[in-house]
Amino acid sequence: MDLPGGPTQPEVMAVSLAKLAIRPGDTVVDIGCGTSTVTLEMTKLAGKEGQVYAVDRRPQAIECTQETCRGMEVEFFAGEALDFLTSPHKRIDCAFLGGSSNIHEILSLLQKEGTRSIVVNAVLLETAVETIHAMKELGIFIEAVHLQVSRSHDLVERIMFQPINPVYIIHGGRTC
Repeated sequence: MDLPGGPTQPEVMAVSLAKLAIRPGDTVVDIGCGTSTVTLEMTKLAGKEGQVYAVDRRPQAIECTQETCRGMEVEFFAGEALDFLTSPHKRIDCAFLGGSSNIHEILSLLQKEGTRSIVVNAVLLETAVETIHAMKELGIFIEAVHLQVSRSHDLVERIMFQPINPVYIIHGGRTC
């Protein structure tokens, strides 16, 4: 399914998941689950004893994630992230945010909940700056990474590198 903003590129996902540091048995949430590439990998890392939530306000994103994660233990929430975070759910250990709506409020709720690790992927500089400021204000900022990936591409029997859009990976959470 073709959705705006997705799928998360494998190289970007690898760095984002490394920063999240999901452990077997963790409760994790993919906010803005989109095409489900991150949800699928989070499910593998959290394992059978973990809990995975996939959240998106777009019904087509939830449908795509349900299809991709068929047979896996994923709980879906079609709606706004703030509505999910204020509804009953298990305490979240790790949160991945692929969207930018209400970022400050979402981060505040995750911080109050005691979320160990939070990763926000942003393609817009404004979103990266807003996220860093919000995390600093909440005392949860760890680091920001600017990731630029280029892939090999054939060009007249030679190889060149073609860049994909850069991504800002902002990591926050508890430092202890």
